Amino acid sequence: MTLTWEELGWERLAAGIGRCRLPGWDCTVGLVLGEDTALMVDAGSSLAEGARLRAQAQELAGGRVTHLALTHPHFDHVFGTPAFAGVQVYAAVGVDAVFAHEREELRLDAIRNGLPAAEADEAADALVPPGHQVSGEWTLDLDDGRQALLANVGPGHTANDLAVLIPGEREVVFCGDLVEESGEPQAGPDAVPSRWPDALDRLLSLGGEDALYVPGHGAVVNAAFVRRQRDALAARFGVS
Repeated sequence: MTLTWEELGWERLAAGIGRCRLPGWDCTVGLVLGEDTALMVDAGSSLAEGARLRAQAQELAGGRVTHLALTHPHFDHVFGTPAFAGVQVYAAVGVDAVFAHEREELRLDAIRNGLPAAEADEAADALVPPGHQVSGEWTLDLDDGRQALLANVGPGHTANDLAVLIPGEREVVFCGDLVEESGEPQAGPDAVPSRWPDALDRLLSLGGEDALYVPGHGAVVNAAFVRRQRDALAARFGVS
């Protein structure tokens, strides 16, 4: 018998759309189901977590995961990617260079944040560049009339931020860490603070006033929350 979203610890957001808040770093992953397709949004923080997420997604889909979109190249969102071998992987332009040339920095950041060194080593060694690079917008046809819009809306939280918009009666926007609800947005050394408010303006223009906005960390929010966070970031970094 197929388990439900709730039985597997996922939150159902709309028909065929859900998300899961992961332990450890409260990172969110998403899942969008078509008739014979399944799109994951982000992959978790380790190969073991990625494998568990893939198994849960395939239980919910009743079939294989076909697509994976990475919102940005931080370890808690991408170190599970090697568990999705054979899946079409999408990311913003530049993530391929991060995986190729900055994997040691990713590995060390994971260890500094508490990922066991053996798990960080395993994931970093297994990372391969995403097969599809998104420079503007890319529409995925997930069959059964369902589409997903992948939008390179950054830079902001990183130089390589991707949002995923699922149209419907009420749009669902997976924001990655451009939006955080469970704490103040984190601006590390790879952030581009001067462009972050612009990225949130783009998110709002894509999703509109009635969309559900899914942060990279924390509870689902609305447009008013995103707008307040946009204004707070602009004040914090001294930009308009």
